[in-house]
Amino acid sequence: MIRPALAAFAFFAAGALAAALGPRQEVEAVLERLAQSGCRFHRNGEWYDAQKARAHLEDKLAYLERWSTLESAEQFIEKAASGSSVSGQPYLVQCGESEPVPSAEWLREQLKALRARQAESTSAPLRGGRPIQI
Repeated sequence: MIRPALAAFAFFAAGALAAALGPRQEVEAVLERLAQSGCRFHRNGEWYDAQKARAHLEDKLAYLERWSTLESAEQFIEKAASGSSVSGQPYLVQCGESEPVPSAEWLREQLKALRARQAESTSAPLRGGRPIQI
C-alpha cells in the first residue's frame, strides 16, 4: 500500500516534470517574448522590428538543430542569438528609449524570468492556500 505522503509527493513531482520546458520550448517561449516586446533588434548595421528578429532567430534555431543537438536555451543564446555568424558583430536589443543592450543579455534575462514564472506556477498551492488532501 502506498502511503498518502508518498502518493502526494509522486503527484506533485509528476506535475513539476510535466510543467518543465525542454530547451526548444524555452527558446520558443523566449523568442515569443521578443516578438511581443515591441523592442528593436540590431544586426549587421540595421535595426529590425521584434517580429523580424524572431523570424531571423527561428531560422538560426532551425540551422543549429540541423547540425547539432540543442542542449539548452543558453546554448542557443550563446551560439546563435548573440551575434552575427557572417559579420561577427554582436546583436543588440533596444526597448523604448532605453540604451541598447547585447541580445545575449536581454535574452538571458527573459529566460530567467520565464524560468522563475515556471517555478512559481509549479510550486503554487492548489486550493485556497492549502494542499489537497489525498
